Amino acid sequence: MSRVSTEDVLNALRPIWDSKTETASRLRSRVERILGYAKAHGWCEGENAARWRGHLDAILPPPSKVAKVEHHAAVERKDIGKVMASLAASDGLAAKAVRFVCLTATRSGEVRAATWNEIDLQSKVWTIPAGRMKAGREHRVPLTDSAMAILEAVATLRDPENGDLVFPGQKAGKPLSDVALSKALHHAAETKGVTVHGLRSTFRDWAAEETHYPREVAEMALAHAIGDKVEAAYRRGDLFEKRREMMEDWAGYCGM
Repeated sequence: MSRVSTEDVLNALRPIWDSKTETASRLRSRVERILGYAKAHGWCEGENAARWRGHLDAILPPPSKVAKVEHHAAVERKDIGKVMASLAASDGLAAKAVRFVCLTATRSGEVRAATWNEIDLQSKVWTIPAGRMKAGREHRVPLTDSAMAILEAVATLRDPENGDLVFPGQKAGKPLSDVALSKALHHAAETKGVTVHGLRSTFRDWAAEETHYPREVAEMALAHAIGDKVEAAYRRGDLFEKRREMMEDWAGYCGM
C-alpha cells in the first residue's frame, strides 16, 4: 500500500505477538481486510502489508507456535456448594445469572444475551440459536428445577419492549455485563482468582471425577464440537434426556 508499509504493520504487531498472540492475530487480520477494502476501491496500490500467507508468515512465527493456552481459573468442585449457597443468599440479579450459568453449564455470553422467547417454560428447555453459539449450532439446554426457580424469580423484570432479556442490565435493552457476573462470583467465592467461564470446568471435573456419565454426555452438555468425524456422522442426537438427568444430579451436587 502506498502509505502503510510492512514495517508499519510489524511495529504494531511485534510488541504483542508473543504475549497477546490471539489479539495480535485478530489485529493483523482486521488491518488486512481494511487495506484490502481500500485497494478494491482504488484508494491505494501495491502489496497488502498485513497479508499473512506469502508475506508476514515469512517474518513472524505462526500464532500456533507462540500462543499460550489460557485456562480459565475455576472454582474447586469441593467448594461449589458453598459458592452457590453464597450466590443464592444474594438478591442481586448478577448473582442469579451466575447461578444460572453454573446450573446450565453454558457460557456467560449465552446467558447474558438470553431472551424469553428462547425458553420453553412448559417443557423446561432453553434453546440457544446457532447464531449465539460458539460452534455455530443450535443448542438445547435442559432446565433443572433449580434453574426454573431462578427464571421464576427474574420473570418480574421481563420487558418485551426492550429486548425481552432474561437478565437485563441497568440500561434498557442491554444485558448484564460480564464484569457484573464476575464481581458477583468473586464476592461469593471470596477471591478474584476464579472466572465465570471456569464454572464449566468445575462442571466437567465433577462429571469426570464424581459420576459415571459417559464422556460424550458431558461434552454434549458443554456444546463442544465432536472431534471425530466418524463419530459425529453417526451420532445425530443430542443425548438430551441423558443430559437432563445429569444436570439434575449436578444441581444436587451444587446444593440447589
